[in-house]
Amino acid sequence: MNEKFLNNLLNSISVSGYEEQVQDIVTEEMKEYTDEIRRDEMQNLTCILNPENDVRIMLSAHADEIGLMISNIREDGRLQVIDRGGIVPATYPGRQVRIKTKNGEVYGVVEAYRDLFKEKNLGTKHFLIDIGAKDREDALKYVSLGDPIVPDTQIRKMANGKFTARALDDRIGVFIIMEAMKRAKELGCKAGVYGASTTGEETTKTGAYWTSSRIKPTMAIVVDVTYTSDCSGMDPAESGTVVLGGGPVLCNSPIVVKAFNDEMEKCAKESGIPVQREAASRLSYTDGDKIHFSNQGVPMVLVSIPLRYMHMPAEVADEKDVEGCIELIAQFLAKYNG
Repeated sequence: MNEKFLNNLLNSISVSGYEEQVQDIVTEEMKEYTDEIRRDEMQNLTCILNPENDVRIMLSAHADEIGLMISNIREDGRLQVIDRGGIVPATYPGRQVRIKTKNGEVYGVVEAYRDLFKEKNLGTKHFLIDIGAKDREDALKYVSLGDPIVPDTQIRKMANGKFTARALDDRIGVFIIMEAMKRAKELGCKAGVYGASTTGEETTKTGAYWTSSRIKPTMAIVVDVTYTSDCSGMDPAESGTVVLGGGPVLCNSPIVVKAFNDEMEKCAKESGIPVQREAASRLSYTDGDKIHFSNQGVPMVLVSIPLRYMHMPAEVADEKDVEGCIELIAQFLAKYNG
């Protein structure tokens, strides 16, 4: 696995609306492997193979992560914030944080005290971030309104090929589609492939819609994370049995084309890749929904990475699942004729 590329993605700060750093990393990584790279006004990035081919397969994964944004700076120098995406408020008090500013990173702590945890409706309105500033004027020397904030976490390897980091959702998906494009090229892929690292999935989902509307794809493969059932608090009756290390996850959903699921299964079987199935009764609640409804309708398939502790400061994935997703998508691309 290309750990340098993956770690660069995971170490970046890419709160929804602030994805530039991730897109710079992807551009640098992919410039030698693709025929063209496009970047639009909203920072959506598309890496392209074989643009002359009429078959256009869109690969989509979102570059943004959940986090906070500075909304106000008090006279005492404490920062007030709002959320960007579906954070879990109880995971922030007492935590060290990283703040991305125009002059580099600034570090702080989300204030915590015992009575704070008694709040029945704990939310960002209760958060105060201490960066060590003397007062508002001093704080403005270091940060600005609108600066994004993320938990200050580590990337760690765990037992049996598992690893943990902040916001694997969905930078791990961006990693997978880019590595799959490289591998598909090695396999002699002739179809047009448009690997899209999209913005804003955690907040507006405009990135996927914009990108698809401009590519006008023949079909789309959407890569995102999905909940596993092998951790506390999850019920397999709701969406099926999904475990870490069990392989890529295909979705039985009304919005997914069943024939594409079957083709993915066939590719997986021929390549010796285990796959899992999850169930969805309506939409997928990924960028796939926006892509599906764009243009005159785009047929799509969803390939998900099993993930424990989604939207928590430390998510957990398995290297085997990541490799399985890369190989499965690469094989599909190499064999697809439209």
